Amino acid sequence: MERLTDAAAMRAWARREAAAGRRIVLVPTMGFLHDGHLALVRAARAHGERVVVSIFVNPTQFGPAEDLAAYPRDLERDLALLAPLGVDAVFTPAPADLYPPGFDTFVVPGKLAAPLCGARRPGHFRGVATVVLILFRLTGCAAAVFGEKDYQQLAVIRRMTADLQLGVEIVAHPTVREPDGLAMSSRNSYLSADERRLATLVPRLLERIAGELASGTRRVPDLLSAGHAALPDRPELRLDYLEIVDAETLEPLTTVDRPAVAAVALVVGTTRLIDNRRLIP
Repeated sequence: MERLTDAAAMRAWARREAAAGRRIVLVPTMGFLHDGHLALVRAARAHGERVVVSIFVNPTQFGPAEDLAAYPRDLERDLALLAPLGVDAVFTPAPADLYPPGFDTFVVPGKLAAPLCGARRPGHFRGVATVVLILFRLTGCAAAVFGEKDYQQLAVIRRMTADLQLGVEIVAHPTVREPDGLAMSSRNSYLSADERRLATLVPRLLERIAGELASGTRRVPDLLSAGHAALPDRPELRLDYLEIVDAETLEPLTTVDRPAVAAVALVVGTTRLIDNRRLIP
């Protein structure tokens, strides 16, 4: 497993592999890896001959009041977790490698970036789309693997890849969950023991919505009411959003009469957790 620490080294490695006719698959991460990330890495091998994992806490996707400085990091642990998985290269650039002095060009996503997290985190998806495009270019990847937990991010990246004709296959991997249903996330490490127990309300309220749909309820206000009813009135909890949107366009629905997604962002203590559930009428 090679460790590549700057853009020039990554580009040179990618060119050698491409010249040898080997298909490169990228797994972009911000590090502090968990079993969800490792599942993406294992899935990547089925899509090419070379697997690259990037570890980069991307500053341009954090707002001024968000947790960039506090975001968990443990590079040595990450490398130890990746070593047994047959990863061919790990790309660990510094911010100046991806955003050199004078950097002033960004990818600005359109409608898919506007609702849900886009409405609450202005500029977030601009940063995501920009760094993903840079990583695609530097790694020369033919495919890239993303988790469905970040459903809106996945939609934005798919749209960007198609619109800019990047020729990269976007592979979606199902959300990986803890035994109690909580979606795996690096930010789960912020939770205290009591907050961790409360965090299971996130998958449970989505399950409540899916159960109401299965019982015949189709009106979105009724489905959302069922989700809200699953949340107790606790000072540690703040619902950022709970919405049901079209699975393709992410536009809000009034009735679930087509494939949809229930998406939630819940703040537990000071930790913002997101999750989603596909809804099929």
